[in-house]
Amino acid sequence: MSNKQNIGVIGSGSWATAIVKILSNNCDTINWYFRNREDVDYIKSNKHNPKYLSSVDFDLKKISFFTNVKECISKSDIIILSIPSAFLHTSLKGIDKSDFRNKIVFSAIKGIIPEYNLIVGEYLNTVYEVPFENIGVITGPCHAEEVAMEKLSYLTIACSKVSNAELLCSSFNCRYIKSTASDDIYGTELSAVLKNVIAVAGGICHSLGYGDNYLAVLVSNAIQEIKRFVDAVHPIDRDIKASAYLGDLLVTAYSQFSRNRMFGTMLGKGYGVKQAQLEMNMIAEGYYAVKCVYEINKKYNVDMPITNAVYNIIYCNKDPRREMNLLSEKLS
Repeated sequence: MSNKQNIGVIGSGSWATAIVKILSNNCDTINWYFRNREDVDYIKSNKHNPKYLSSVDFDLKKISFFTNVKECISKSDIIILSIPSAFLHTSLKGIDKSDFRNKIVFSAIKGIIPEYNLIVGEYLNTVYEVPFENIGVITGPCHAEEVAMEKLSYLTIACSKVSNAELLCSSFNCRYIKSTASDDIYGTELSAVLKNVIAVAGGICHSLGYGDNYLAVLVSNAIQEIKRFVDAVHPIDRDIKASAYLGDLLVTAYSQFSRNRMFGTMLGKGYGVKQAQLEMNMIAEGYYAVKCVYEINKKYNVDMPITNAVYNIIYCNKDPRREMNLLSEKLS
């Protein structure tokens, strides 16, 4: 199927690379923003991203490369943001409200903007005045590494104007990707944020010697914790057992590809936060997310024992073993 929409992907990490691979199946034109000119020169010569998912070769005839984010946005009808949440605000420096006018903007970030303590959708609406009907969210359960291997994967694409979500679904659906449209931008985005926090907890427990039995209890309690929080923030009728919520939590908590689980594993082994971040050389969104969620929850006062335990370990320097022992008494 051919898609005449010009889609711009802002970001060059593993998930951005996977998204461009998916779009290449259906789209005639993809605008791809890289921060570094050297990476663009490399991919033009070698047909693959030098830093992420290097096994994926691209049809360069379908891709226009940009190192100016403003120009990439101006050339695109639909924009997909795939930059770590901690760097989005600075990456969009110099972008005006007018640059997003009449654009449909989807977030594939799964994080909270720390400068504002806002999920990406709220940030785009507050700072750039993008109407909510033109703001969407791309969630899993889906790991970039499995997209690279073309393993069958499922996505949920949410927008309050469902026709916008369906438009992007048509650009994503292919032999190995099945996507579903949703109107729950708050629930899908907040669940995607929280599942990273839970995965950090899962990694900590794994490295401390807790087994699969305990992890199953942790995750079953976690989906209840996520439901309590998203229902408090945005109370609508949603099925928390759907793949956008429970499925995304499961793959992030259990998968070998989960960088948040890896980050938690390193913390449980005794690595300091900064040491673990340097060792991974990747962004674990759960690190930023847990602080933001902790602050947001001061308003709602939702019972969130798993989130609180991860916050205490990362930001209060509490002993991981002691915190997980305390947590285990609160789970059932």
